[in-house]
Amino acid sequence: MIHLALLRHGHTPWNRAGRIQGRTDVDLDTDARAELSEFRLPSPWDQADLWSSPLLRAAETAKLVSGRAPKTDPALIEMNWGDWEGEQGTILRADPASGFRDIEEWGWDYTPPNGESPAALRHRLIPWAEELTKDAVAVCHIGVMRVLMAQAMGWDFAGPAPFQIKRNRLFILHIGADGWSADPEPVRLIKTTP
Repeated sequence: MIHLALLRHGHTPWNRAGRIQGRTDVDLDTDARAELSEFRLPSPWDQADLWSSPLLRAAETAKLVSGRAPKTDPALIEMNWGDWEGEQGTILRADPASGFRDIEEWGWDYTPPNGESPAALRHRLIPWAEELTKDAVAVCHIGVMRVLMAQAMGWDFAGPAPFQIKRNRLFILHIGADGWSADPEPVRLIKTTP
């Protein structure tokens, strides 16, 4: 059984503006760097293998909370949002002609124009996760986390998600020959300053 802890990257200027980032390589903002520098991975995760998406916002988050450089893998890059990258979800949602839908209405095959579906993301993530040989932390993106959590919890992107992804928390998955599962509650990062 392999245990995989997922951590979402810190805020970027695009996150704060409600813009869809996808594969656009937007870096952390100054406030996120300051906040993340006050957190550390809890034991035993501070000794686990450390992975991240190759995008700057994830790799820097990994280094800030661990004090070491992560290994990167392109499998962990965020979902491709195609033509919608850089757009604001609230504006797309307000335009019925855009085709934009809330996550509860996606299903596995929902695909942004010229983008990538959750099913395509799952196709590249599952082999990466199932090839892990040691417990690991993966610093990645909300889309990646949603797909891996959906796999572990049997959610099909229809109806409300059985989890809520928040920052500064580890979401623990268990990957074994008999299938996947997830801990019901995340583990908080350790705050190193009062």
